[in-house]
Amino acid sequence: MAIQDIISPGFSDPVFQSQAAFRALLTALSEPGTLQSVAADITPPEGLAAATATALLALADYETPVWLPETLRDGPAAAWLRFHCGVALVDDPAKAAFAVIDGAASEPKLAAFNPGNDQFPDRSTTVIVQVSGLDGGAGLTLSGPGIADTRTIAPQGLRPGFADELRQNGALYPLGVDVVLASGEGMIGLPRSTQVEEAV
Repeated sequence: MAIQDIISPGFSDPVFQSQAAFRALLTALSEPGTLQSVAADITPPEGLAAATATALLALADYETPVWLPETLRDGPAAAWLRFHCGVALVDDPAKAAFAVIDGAASEPKLAAFNPGNDQFPDRSTTVIVQVSGLDGGAGLTLSGPGIADTRTIAPQGLRPGFADELRQNGALYPLGVDVVLASGEGMIGLPRSTQVEEAV
């Protein structure tokens, strides 16, 4: 069986599509809580949302170690990323430049990833949290840079206590991880500078 029969294609126009995906991700993180679409006309591998696959296709390469949950590391998602991006998969979350986690899974916690250091806060992990939906769930009120007053989001499929993890992460600023919620072709950015409270 040829490799193209088991690994779905990546970008058909790598320059244009990767630039569009990068802009969408940048907008998501500079305007926290806004819904961005990263549709790039790709068929993601099993286990990755289209937004997750598109973002990694645009950003990850052999110099950006990626952490995946065991269920993805041993399946089509890992093979797809290795083939299209040449990524090195790491077992230690703290060594990852990018990570993908299941928002409903109890582990790993956000604190397991690299928060950066005083000299290089930008070398922290960007954590893509895959959720079952980006609206219709419990409300979270956001404030901070990129938000005029407050903004409310209501993602579905986040584990109990995730808002507390986001608050603890924000308390580390300027250190801390940047979080991106992903579902389908949509994403919402929650950078480390964003303050998060559970909506009442």
